[in-house]
Amino acid sequence: MSSLQPDVNQPDLKDFLDEKFDKYNRPEFIESDPVQIPHLFSDPNDIEISAFLAATIAWGQRPTIIKNMARLMSLMDNAPHDFVVNCSRHERERFRFFVHRTFNGTDCIFFLESLQNIYKNHGGLGELFQGIYLYKKEIKETLSGIRKTFFEIDHPKRTEKHFADVLKGASAKRLNMFLRWMVRNDKRGVDFGLWNKIPASALYLPLDVHSGNVARKLGLLKRKQNDWQAVEEVTSNLRILDANDPVKYDFALFGLGIFEKF
Repeated sequence: MSSLQPDVNQPDLKDFLDEKFDKYNRPEFIESDPVQIPHLFSDPNDIEISAFLAATIAWGQRPTIIKNMARLMSLMDNAPHDFVVNCSRHERERFRFFVHRTFNGTDCIFFLESLQNIYKNHGGLGELFQGIYLYKKEIKETLSGIRKTFFEIDHPKRTEKHFADVLKGASAKRLNMFLRWMVRNDKRGVDFGLWNKIPASALYLPLDVHSGNVARKLGLLKRKQNDWQAVEEVTSNLRILDANDPVKYDFALFGLGIFEKF
């Protein structure tokens, strides 16, 4: 299948992926995906915060991710923005025993501290992400800038591993997924399209094991490791298929990998 690589713009590959995109980019997709958690809310700030936290712990079995995110929201009194902005150090202690894989209570408490700093001093996640993007004009540099701001307050060294460092080659799958949720605005019921200052054309594929394997089988990716170079390679090929909305094909690659065992 790798022989497809030089001819990414062949019509049958685009038609195939467009068909799969249409199949999986539907509200029914939400039922089994962590994106269901931010869909519980209507206030943009609640959506941003719950989506950011859902993306942060989005690795492993999806039912476990969803269960742990529901617990996180319950601990935040199902009012994430109000809790983040107003919670005291004492109130954050209720997260001391939260665990999702290697993301533990120490990490969770710091994430809440950092989010409080962002909402009190930087205008919130939307303003911060979009402001840095408007200055940098590129997602990789934006993610690097966000990371610096996220860790600008005192923090446990161990927690740095839970916020991808693209300058060290991380694929930043969860951050790219969060951006897809916040930026894409096709009104099909899955992605939110809350942020209009970052164009969908600038986004990068949230590359993981499943989408990477499918992309290689389709000739969209040659690089063997799933790092930032691989993200750039596969996204550049997806831009040939749709320059305005390359990461819409995340639905296709994910669906083929997870649901169809392609």
